Amino acid sequence: MNSTHNKPQRSLSVLLMGLALALSWGQATAQHDIRGLTGTEFNLYAFPFNINLPEGSSLQMWGFGDQDAGDGAGSDATHADGVGYNLPQYPGPTLVVTAGQTVTINLTNSGVPNPVSIVVTGHDVTATRTDGNPSHGLVTEAANVGESVSYEFDALEPGTYLYHSLDGSNPGLHVEMGLLGVLVVRPADGSRSAYGVNTETDFEQEFLYLLTEVDPEIHLQMERGHVTHFTNSDRYATIWFVNGRVFPDLFQGDYNPLFPHQPYQSLALAEPGNNVLVRNINAGHDSHPFHYHGENLRFVGRDGRMLSSGGTVADLGRSDNTINSAPKQAVDAIWTWTGAKLNWDIYGHDTAHTCNDSDGDGFGDNLNSALPTTYEHEYCDDHGKEFPVTLPGAQDLTLGGWWSGSPFLGDTGDLPPGEGGLNPFGGYFLVWHSHAEKELTTFDIFPGGSLSSVVVVPPGTPID
Repeated sequence: MNSTHNKPQRSLSVLLMGLALALSWGQATAQHDIRGLTGTEFNLYAFPFNINLPEGSSLQMWGFGDQDAGDGAGSDATHADGVGYNLPQYPGPTLVVTAGQTVTINLTNSGVPNPVSIVVTGHDVTATRTDGNPSHGLVTEAANVGESVSYEFDALEPGTYLYHSLDGSNPGLHVEMGLLGVLVVRPADGSRSAYGVNTETDFEQEFLYLLTEVDPEIHLQMERGHVTHFTNSDRYATIWFVNGRVFPDLFQGDYNPLFPHQPYQSLALAEPGNNVLVRNINAGHDSHPFHYHGENLRFVGRDGRMLSSGGTVADLGRSDNTINSAPKQAVDAIWTWTGAKLNWDIYGHDTAHTCNDSDGDGFGDNLNSALPTTYEHEYCDDHGKEFPVTLPGAQDLTLGGWWSGSPFLGDTGDLPPGEGGLNPFGGYFLVWHSHAEKELTTFDIFPGGSLSSVVVVPPGTPID
């Protein structure tokens, strides 16, 4: 199926993206956690809505919203204290719980034109009708418009999971339309780790990369009320999302008012040496090879189970720079960047200090506590080495918006008028993106789709 859409210029989107990026850094905190709803009981509703696309069009979706954050379907309230929207959203609210808890999801169908349900990958879910209506659904209890169903399960194992609606009579339609979200189960010991203390899964920063794709023609048919017109055989995706947004919109901060139904961004930030926990999950129908530049990832879990030979340490995961995500598969991985072996000093060959490697691991130990910044992740063999080439003058270069004017971390240099400006802290931008070339477009326009980044920022930079 093919669809025709107008495609206005996206220069305004790029400008707003840069502004939002700078503002989000200025208002940041020390560590990043996945944004979402916390607790043991969640009251969700399902309702149709339209999302914004960067070329100026919109697309009807069906989505879950947080009933407790506002007045329910159709309300125009914004997010509540940074933990979620009351509006229906794509993806649905991320639910964050603790291992060992009994979790309840109360779902009301407020306007989706066929029965809506909740299934949670990796969990034994009990569904109970709370409205006295007859049973619906071939696989689980489902709610018609105006009806409610309660779903209960025990969150036993830490990890990353998908929840979604399943239309038993037409499998795949509800995921296509956006009735999906992520469940994050944290370890019961309260540690800042993916799978618990002493499992080698500790992290400083945590980011979600939820991958989906849609065929806009199907959404047009649903908007016209042709619910029975969906077939998997005719489906042909032309838009690829990360956390419900496409490039460049996916850079513009969590809970940005420009995207009232798309609250989650996908720009990662980390200091050198930070362990970054990447929760990569494919909620779509197609496979998505997502590629992470800078360093290889160390896989620590898959589908909510730690990759371990003995059940205590994540020692079975491979090292790779790409997660080949199968549909409905979740992979937890640790990414760490230090700048080691670049053969030049990323800190600007600063000779005002000594790189002390007392434990023989190749990296500095920051023995001088009086230093204004930390150097414990500095690669000592590169300490003091100058940048290996002489760069041409700024007037002889074609500069991207994220060039700081200097090759050194945390440094900014002179830029021609109107150039740069999107990298106020002098960070290193490393591309994280789909390795399927078509997925870097939106309606066949490049750049678009699943094109994101991680920014390595200098030590002491606030991270949000």
